[in-house]
Amino acid sequence: MYGGGWGHHGGGGWGGGMGTGPGGALTDRERQRENMRRRRGGLDDEDRGDLYNHEVVKRLWPYLQEHMPLFSLAVLLVLVYTATTVALPWLISWTLDTYVFALNSAGLDRAALLLVAVVLTNTAANYAYLRVLGKISQRVLYKLRTTMFDHLQDLSVPFFDRNEVGRIMSRVMSDVNQLQEFLPTITLTLGDFLSLVGIIVVMTLMDWQLALVTFTVIPFLLVIMALWQKYARVAFIRVRYAISVVNSRLQQNISGVRVVQSFNREDLNLQQFDRVNQDHLDANLWAVRLSAILMPTVEILTAIALSLVVVVGGAMVLDSQITAPYLIGFAIYVQRFFDPIRSLTMQYTQFQRAMTAGQRIFELLDVKPEVVDQPGARTIPAPIQGEIIYDNVSFEYLPGRPVLQDINLHIKPGQTVALVGQTGAGKTTMVSLVARFYDVTSGRITVDGCDLREVTRASLASQMGMVLQEPFLYSLSVADNIRFNHTSAPLEKVIEAAKGVGAHDFIMRLEQGYDSILHERGGNLSLGQRQLISFARAVLADPRVLILDEATANIDTVTEVLIQRALRELLKNRTAIVIAHRLSTIQNADMIVVMEHGRIMDTGAHDELLQHSPLYAKLYALNFQDDDEPVAAPAPAARPVQAGAEAWSGEPRPFMQPL
Repeated sequence: MYGGGWGHHGGGGWGGGMGTGPGGALTDRERQRENMRRRRGGLDDEDRGDLYNHEVVKRLWPYLQEHMPLFSLAVLLVLVYTATTVALPWLISWTLDTYVFALNSAGLDRAALLLVAVVLTNTAANYAYLRVLGKISQRVLYKLRTTMFDHLQDLSVPFFDRNEVGRIMSRVMSDVNQLQEFLPTITLTLGDFLSLVGIIVVMTLMDWQLALVTFTVIPFLLVIMALWQKYARVAFIRVRYAISVVNSRLQQNISGVRVVQSFNREDLNLQQFDRVNQDHLDANLWAVRLSAILMPTVEILTAIALSLVVVVGGAMVLDSQITAPYLIGFAIYVQRFFDPIRSLTMQYTQFQRAMTAGQRIFELLDVKPEVVDQPGARTIPAPIQGEIIYDNVSFEYLPGRPVLQDINLHIKPGQTVALVGQTGAGKTTMVSLVARFYDVTSGRITVDGCDLREVTRASLASQMGMVLQEPFLYSLSVADNIRFNHTSAPLEKVIEAAKGVGAHDFIMRLEQGYDSILHERGGNLSLGQRQLISFARAVLADPRVLILDEATANIDTVTEVLIQRALRELLKNRTAIVIAHRLSTIQNADMIVVMEHGRIMDTGAHDELLQHSPLYAKLYALNFQDDDEPVAAPAPAARPVQAGAEAWSGEPRPFMQPL
């Protein structure tokens, strides 16, 4: 149970957004950035635009299979709609020829009723088809989006290091929404294809000469379609690139709004966002222009074909080879002949986009968690004692770039260990490995003698608490934020935890007390108040190992006094690993570990290190000493504390003392 959110480390994917060059192509720099992202294990944002991908269809099949009765009904309704669409012009021609032009009123009412029945059947089938297919599509999307969310929860921290949140959101939301066109495209393609075949057959049976006249425009149509598809494919790929970049930039700027405003970067960020948004606008306008070209072109060919039929057919009517109603019906078929062609062209594009979205979705679902339980992993015995051993541990986020090297450290049960060092020394990586956000590159870490890779991560996390420098709170009530993973905890326990860290008084001053809903990330609380709630969350979880990663760095002196008092009780009989820079936080730790460049340089108590460790003395002088605070006098007899072999009585020292 972790007390807060987690940041990004190592080869993070928090670079700038990827734009598009002229005509939808990536620039060399952008392509280099995308290739680097993939080499680091990031998601591939380079759309391929395949018309058909059998793997995508095969992967979608389980989501469709449970809805096959409804899907079969949808196909049947499409067939009914197609049949009535093909039959209608012939019925009109037959009615005109048999009754109207023949001046035969007998049976005209029955013919009219038949036409009405066909039209109503056509309309009803179309309505029912849209309802049924819409229901199936939404159910499939619901299950697919839930599956993706569940999968993202299982992925390891390194995945989120390498991929921007905006890009992930684009796949979960935009690509899943795009995939909803898949089912309608399949059934509409089937219906349009059958309509086209049926119309061709009927036109040929009615008059093969007029049919050949109509078909003379088809070669021109095919050439136009081939050229259009070539440019349309690039256009829609460019749109996919552009929206991914916009989502990424938008997410980063919203999440970092406080940093943006504190550095007065609004204008610069607006300029940068305007550039990527302009790329998105240009990409969409280009796609719109191409779409706008298609319809008038098809309409022109339709008009040409219709004109040829009228001229040739009119001459045939004058020669009494066919009747006028016959020509009217044939002309309607000519008009209908181009409708499925137009529709199939648009469905081609939709199908292509659905295939691309499917590829991107299943690429994400195929990402394997990097930190997984081994087959046969056992549950770590509970409660753990809290003995932690780093045994010759080395670690690297990126191959060939070591972050930790040859770490050997023995933390005994109940000890409080402080990690100190300059930024980049490897302190946060040390605690990340204990929490098993990552697995060691070499060596091993044990808790109570159990290699962390041989026990289930869930059993480890259930006995470990973490409080970060920037606590992550959810848009829930205060009580629910404190409960977090312990949702069944009674309110009395929640209040007890809050009182233990000094948060109860300010919570009760909120409008609805413990039922007050927090803004996003606790925006309606001060940073110190958010941190107190994060501490209360850790207290309620009652962890055996507590990790504090700069947990008091952003807290005022008065709040720190409250937390110091609470932690003296909280840390009794618990193992604690602390990353901190405040003297009050580290000077009374049982052991202080001094780190530099991923190595342990010195270990010992505060007073001993001041005397014998030049690096610690330098760090203390530069970073730790607070001129506003009195420096504690050295202890009269500092016991030597060595990693793994320190003289330690087994009783926890007072960890923090009130200022």
